[in-house]
Amino acid sequence: MPAASEMPASAASPAATWAAVADYYTEKLQRHGATPAGVDWASATGQDLRFALLLKLCDFTAPFSLNDLGCGYGAILDYLQRRHPGAGIDYLGVDLSAAMVACAAQRWQHRAKTRFVTAGHPPRIADHAIASGIFNVVPPNAAGCWTELVAGTLSELHATTRHGFAVNFMRAIPGQPDQPGLYRTQPGPWITYCEQTMGATATLVEAYALGEFTLLVHPNQVVAAPGEEEGRLAPGSATARKAVRPSA
Repeated sequence: MPAASEMPASAASPAATWAAVADYYTEKLQRHGATPAGVDWASATGQDLRFALLLKLCDFTAPFSLNDLGCGYGAILDYLQRRHPGAGIDYLGVDLSAAMVACAAQRWQHRAKTRFVTAGHPPRIADHAIASGIFNVVPPNAAGCWTELVAGTLSELHATTRHGFAVNFMRAIPGQPDQPGLYRTQPGPWITYCEQTMGATATLVEAYALGEFTLLVHPNQVVAAPGEEEGRLAPGSATARKAVRPSA
């Protein structure tokens, strides 16, 4: 995992923070190419295990649309092609790094119902969304606002999905200090945030071998989002919910 010294300097504003994250992963892609190391994972095995846990969210017996926030080079499509080759998935990959999006678009240019956009949040409403590893790397000077940014992103994912989303986190290690440049947490505060702020149900899936956990978050009531039209998100509707910092 990255050391803080590898991250470019950034201010604490959200725009500067996300720009620093984009630069970090662009450099990883340039150094390692379209490989797990290119998105800062240690192995393909670990990457696939994360995908398997996140995709517990989805019912593969019927077609569905999927937003992939922090899609990188589109590695989850490799996984889906191997494990669920007949699944009818309308896929949208979203990433902060324009280089990642260009790489992914080139790799998957011939896959039907597949597109990629450079953005910090999904620009459409989909049935499901996943986000793998997007909270792990914290730019310098962003530690003080990182919890609010995580909360805001979870609210965006909730606002842009009909049937729920899945995210993973590195688990905090009791008795060990935080490592600069990385974000570790416990499940409790984020389960509470999803249930109390969003009115959703959050299911905890442990990944002890990875030192991580995954949350599968389902809305308690499935309704069409305001301004929804043909799966597109009306301007501003994703940010209508105020992110509240979870306690602890």
